[in-house]
Amino acid sequence: MPNNQFKRGELYSVINGMASTAVARRLQKNFRQSGLEITIEQWSVLYHLWKEDCLSQQELCNRTFRDKPSITRLIDNLEKQKLVKRTASKTDRRINLVCLTDAAKEMQQVTIDIANQTMNEALVGVIKEDIETVKKVFQQVFDNLI
Repeated sequence: MPNNQFKRGELYSVINGMASTAVARRLQKNFRQSGLEITIEQWSVLYHLWKEDCLSQQELCNRTFRDKPSITRLIDNLEKQKLVKRTASKTDRRINLVCLTDAAKEMQQVTIDIANQTMNEALVGVIKEDIETVKKVFQQVFDNLI
């Protein structure tokens, strides 16, 4: 028997990701109020480059769950903002590596602080045990579907 205990409207809300959308909108608003002119999508690319610099475009696709055209567009815009640069791989000329510029490295801590502030705003009144339960459930849903 399936473990679907949602009514139709409730299930749509979960699939739609209302909470995720609300957090993303608030994060975007907080970036703008801090004078940062990057989108949430651009930030997600930068975030993965801050974790490991000079990744291939394909690796960025894999890590951000985006397709190649979307990553190409994001990288093009980040290049225009002088936050990343493409460099040819030394081992395979067919591969372009996307590397952070100094400007992007300088904004890392500010954006992480804003992201933490945003999550603190989102989690007001939510107890730690509930957060852990939600993380566990969402991880299981993700694992079931990949």
